[in-house]
Amino acid sequence: MRTLARWARAEWGLLYVTVRDPLLKHRWRVTPMTLTVVCLTALLQFVQNRPWGYQIVQETGAVRAQDPLGLALLRTPLSLFVPALDLPVWGALAQILFVFGIAEVCLGWWRTLAIAYVATLAGTLFARLGIALGAHAPFGLPWTDAQVVDTGPSAAVVGLAVYVSWRYGAYVTAGAVTMSMVVEVLLKENLAGKEHLAALMGVGTLCLLAAVRHRHQWPPWRRQWRSGRRTGRGSGLPPIQS
Repeated sequence: MRTLARWARAEWGLLYVTVRDPLLKHRWRVTPMTLTVVCLTALLQFVQNRPWGYQIVQETGAVRAQDPLGLALLRTPLSLFVPALDLPVWGALAQILFVFGIAEVCLGWWRTLAIAYVATLAGTLFARLGIALGAHAPFGLPWTDAQVVDTGPSAAVVGLAVYVSWRYGAYVTAGAVTMSMVVEVLLKENLAGKEHLAALMGVGTLCLLAAVRHRHQWPPWRRQWRSGRRTGRGSGLPPIQS
């Protein structure tokens, strides 16, 4: 039990402290963008399930590989918040609240949105490439997938989860999320699964660029964490009981 507790402290300690302090002090006032995104996603789900609203959402926020690229890029910002019709919306809202909320506290609202859009755009562009390659290519997709609506918030959620985990030293968590997406594709080879992998590749590129930028020194967030442990300030977590 103590070994598991030590592992949890090492894996999530820095992330826990980073998120805990602002939330304790300001509550949900530190995540205005996340709350806005949750409300917008819920609103779009309500609208697209109404006879008068389905076509509105389709024309403004549904992206398919068969659409002209310019039109798809115009719809991409809103497509991030359009939940899948065949999945429970409460699951999507819970994922957004949890992952976007943590990311907003750790990264700020504009970096969170930027990374979310990189992940979503990577999936959107991959769908076009995969269909161009064809179903028999290693990373190809059948032509019928050109008519399937791209993944909504899920690609952004996956990308943000991996980026925040990597940045704050939760490498096992980042690897576990990545492996779960690989398993998803192996078990159920569909457009959404492959778009999730493309989103991870896009976010992985951001991680690589950040690592190169800090190649001569520990990133500040890691250096402060290590310094705090050496000087005895601790992580702010409850002590491990014997």
